[in-house]
Amino acid sequence: MIGYLNLILRLVIWFLLTANFSPANIMIGIAIALILPGRPKSLGRLRDWLLALWETLVAVPQAYMEAVEIMLFPHNYEEVTLEKVPLRRTPGLVFLDVFVITFTPKTIVLKYHEDGWYEVHRICRRKK
Repeated sequence: MIGYLNLILRLVIWFLLTANFSPANIMIGIAIALILPGRPKSLGRLRDWLLALWETLVAVPQAYMEAVEIMLFPHNYEEVTLEKVPLRRTPGLVFLDVFVITFTPKTIVLKYHEDGWYEVHRICRRKK
């Protein structure tokens, strides 16, 4: 099951990069997703993967809401915070976390600290 989730993640990234759903591009994406080396030693738990995929789906409407909010209301302040990485994250799940945080318009991951923290830059409407 985890292998299928890795394959789906690679295909989603391919389609986000190419923005092309032609049959030829789909076949190229599948070929590349299958050829890329995997890390069978670091399989994540299925529950962690499903939760990460759910967070990715929730991030899409959140990104649209934040984009509209930025257009309607000024965001004149910014802050840099540290967010704790959930325990036992595989490299694929860390990538998905960084992708979800960066996908929303108000936040971007500046750095991943190996000791288990994401350094996140945020824009906000008011000083905290």
